[in-house]
Amino acid sequence: LAAVDFNEPSRPDHAARYHKELLTGAETRAAELGFKVERFAVGHAGVSVQRLDSILQSRGIHGVILLPAWDEPDLSNLDWTQFAGIYTDYIIERPALHTVCPDHYRSLLSALQRLAGLGYRRPGLFLHQHQDERLQFRWSAAFRGFQENHAAVRKVPPLMVDRYDREEFIRWFKRQQPDVVIGHNTDAIEWMESCGAEVPRTHGFFCLNAQHKT
Repeated sequence: LAAVDFNEPSRPDHAARYHKELLTGAETRAAELGFKVERFAVGHAGVSVQRLDSILQSRGIHGVILLPAWDEPDLSNLDWTQFAGIYTDYIIERPALHTVCPDHYRSLLSALQRLAGLGYRRPGLFLHQHQDERLQFRWSAAFRGFQENHAAVRKVPPLMVDRYDREEFIRWFKRQQPDVVIGHNTDAIEWMESCGAEVPRTHGFFCLNAQHKT
C-alpha cells in the first residue's frame, strides 16, 4: 500500500504530528492484514504525480491512502483504473474518492454541550479562516447552530482570522468577553491571561486538536 503525503509550503508545521498518527494507524492495521505501507511525498521537494504513477505501477502497488492536504489536492494524473484509493480528509474532487475523517461538526457540538454542562455560558470560537473553509465551514456551522438553539448560551461572534495575531485577539476578547475560548492556537491562553483572565480558574480554553498544542 502507498501512503501519499503532499509537500505543501503553505501547510502549518503542526500538521505533521497528525499525519504521523494517521500513518502509524494505517501501518498498524495494514500489518494485521498482511500488508506493508510505504510513504511517498508528492509536490514541492517530492516526486511529481506522473512519476508517482510510474513508481506505483512498477512496484505493483494498487492501494493508495491519501494523507490530508492543506490546499485542494489534485491526483487526477494517476491512472485510477489501476488503483483503489481513500482520502483521509474533506474533500477531494480530482479525482472524486471516498473519504474517511473525523466528524468535525459533531465533535464541536459535543464539546459545546460539555462546556455548557461545566457552566460556561459565553463560548467564543477563535479560528484560522482557512481551517474552517477547508472543512466546508463545519466548525463555524456547528458553533452558530449551537448558539441559535441553546437559549442559556450567549451569542459571541466568532473570531475568524487570516493569520493569528495577538492584538486582534485581545481586542476581540475584551470586547466580547467569552468565558471559554475554543480553537487550535494555544498561544491564546497567554493572550487571555494578559487581559486578566486566570486559566482555568476564571476562564477556560478548549483545544480543538491535541496534536496542535504548542
